[in-house]
Formats: sequence, structure tokens, C-alpha cells
Amino acid sequence: MEAIGVLMTCPMSTDLEAELDKRFKLFRFWKFPEQKEFLRENSNSIRAIVGNATAGADASLIDSLPKLEIISSYSVGLDKIDLVKCKEKGIRVTNTPDVLTEDVADIAIGLILATLRRICESDRYVRSGLWKLGDFKLTTKFSGKRVGIAGLGRIGSAIAKRAEAFDCPISYYSRSEKPNSKYKYHSNILDLASNCDILVVACPLTAETRHIINREVIDALGPKGVLINIGRGPHVDEPELVSALVEGRLGGAGLDVFEHEPEVPEQLFGLDNVVLLPHVGSGTWETRKAMADLVIGNLEAHFLNKPLLSPVV
Repeated sequence: MEAIGVLMTCPMSTDLEAELDKRFKLFRFWKFPEQKEFLRENSNSIRAIVGNATAGADASLIDSLPKLEIISSYSVGLDKIDLVKCKEKGIRVTNTPDVLTEDVADIAIGLILATLRRICESDRYVRSGLWKLGDFKLTTKFSGKRVGIAGLGRIGSAIAKRAEAFDCPISYYSRSEKPNSKYKYHSNILDLASNCDILVVACPLTAETRHIINREVIDALGPKGVLINIGRGPHVDEPELVSALVEGRLGGAGLDVFEHEPEVPEQLFGLDNVVLLPHVGSGTWETRKAMADLVIGNLEAHFLNKPLLSPVV
């Protein structure tokens, strides 16, 4: 397969990059400053794209590659890939579901605990020597809090399972009620926000879910409520979130994703009721290796005319 051209859209895992280099003719897209010229010169050599949650494949890139057969995404999210265009052209698409579910669910619980119990602030309190001057302030317990989950897919279900261990009543919102779910269903996000203490965003990013967390939803969650986002940044109307936190209309937030990553609103930096992570939900050695293996496995399956491991299109 060394002659098969694979376009990697941006830096991802160095291990994945090395393995792709061994097996295919790898083009590192970010290393070509004149990308349009590069595409013109190499368009007939590229039969596959490897993208991720940051840089996938839009219609323009897909149209510029007449020999493109498959897009293997190093991510579970597909919002950076034009799936309609792929279907029109018969281009296969794969992603990396399941292998990152546990890590992302773990980080969601970690964000809840860090936000409610002010773990990051407590750490700074000790490091700065303030403990010698007096005890840290009281915080808020997690056990027993009402947890609402927007999106009860693989990750949402794994978060619910973990929250149950804290004796938390679970409710959820999704496009339709899950027939075998034991959790309370709300048919709209506003009702969910009005009936939970902690709202976790875990749904796919689509046109319908973009800014699903708006001012109305934030106000329904209220000054004692906490928002946790481990989905995608654009799920949340970020300026509305910032203003609600600054004005005290929302109790706190734990955020692993942002609307314009890696840019983060500076107003959040000075807020002790906010925990900020650099999109590391799946960021463990074990999971990133499993994701890389799945990306390569899908590419090899395609070019060997075998069934894809995790097909989307």
C-alpha cells in the first residue's frame, strides 16, 4: 500500500503519523504553505484523507481530490466532514466510536467534581500558602444532584452510569425517547435544563444542535446550576455563557471544548467557578492508540476490499 496517497489534514498523534508513514505515501497537509498549489499538483495521487475534530474535509477539499475514496477520521465527531458531499460522490467515511467513550465519560465526571468541589481553586489555595491563614471555603456536594444529559448516545449513557454511582437522579433530552432507557425523558432541552442541577452536553454537533445551549437554556439552569460541555464548543452560545457566568446567572461550568478552539474567552480565566480543559476528553495514551489503530484498520480494510471496521458512510 506504499503507493497509496493519504492526506493528513493537521498534526494529530505522532504514533498515528509514524504508522501511516510506514504503510502509505503520507502527505502532511499543514506543511505545505501553498495548499491550493499542492492540491493541484498531487490531486490524482491522494486516495484517502485522515482528519480529526479540528480539520476534516469540507466540500471544497473533497471536490479537489478526484481520486478520493475514503475519509478516516481520528475522532468520533463528524461535524468537520461534509457527509452529504461524501454520499453524493460515493466516498466512504469512518470514525472512532466506542474506543473513546470511557475516557470522555470519565472526564465529564471529573469536570463535575472539579467544578462543584472547587478542586482546581483548592489546589491553588494550598500552593499559594493561603491555607496557613485559614481553612478553604465550603463547596457544593455532587452526590444526589439531579443530572441532565443532552444526548443519550454511547458517551451520554456512560456518563449516566457513572453519575448513578453518586446517587444522582438522571434525566435526558435527545431527538427521540430511548425505548429501553430507565431515565426520565424530556422532549426539549429547556425542560431538561429546568429540571436538573447539572446539565451535561454530550450530543453530536449538527445544524440542529449548534447553540442548543442558549440564553434561555442557561437561565433555566439558573444561578445554582452547572453546565458541563464535553461535546463540541459550538453546542454552546459562548458569549451568552460568558455573560451568564460573569453576571452570576449561572452557578458554574466545566468546559473541555470551546467555540473557536484553541481560543478561549479571557473573561473565563479569572472565574473560580469555571474549570477549563484543552479538549482532552479522549487524551490518554491508551485511547489515542486505540483510535489510531482504528483509523489505520479502516484504511487497510478499505484498500484490501474488506468490510470497514467503523463505517459511517
